[in-house]
Amino acid sequence: MIIRFIVNAIALYLILKFVPGFNHDAGIGTALIAAIIFGIVNMLLGPLLRLISAPITWLTHGLFSFVVNYLLFAVTAHFTPDFRAGGDVNHWLAYLYGTIVMMLVSTLMERSTGSKAAGGL
Repeated sequence: MIIRFIVNAIALYLILKFVPGFNHDAGIGTALIAAIIFGIVNMLLGPLLRLISAPITWLTHGLFSFVVNYLLFAVTAHFTPDFRAGGDVNHWLAYLYGTIVMMLVSTLMERSTGSKAAGGL
């Protein structure tokens, strides 16, 4: 679980530094705070959103889970100080890029460890 937290913190740090539209001046402290908030949001809000959206997720063969993951990432970005998107890229597009990165990291963690990654993204 600690390894997943560290991997999520690293992924969030890389999002901050390299994804257009995020605060590139933010440091590792911001990434650690974002990882904590990300874990809390996914623990509290994630299961509820997944339960409510289960029928439409089933109808779309799992594609709607991307929308749920986008919402969870956007909530995390909203509540993390110095993390919010800004600049030349629209915030929704920056959150989309961030969601894609976090989903890729989650998938790689799941495949390498054989268990569901933290947050279920």
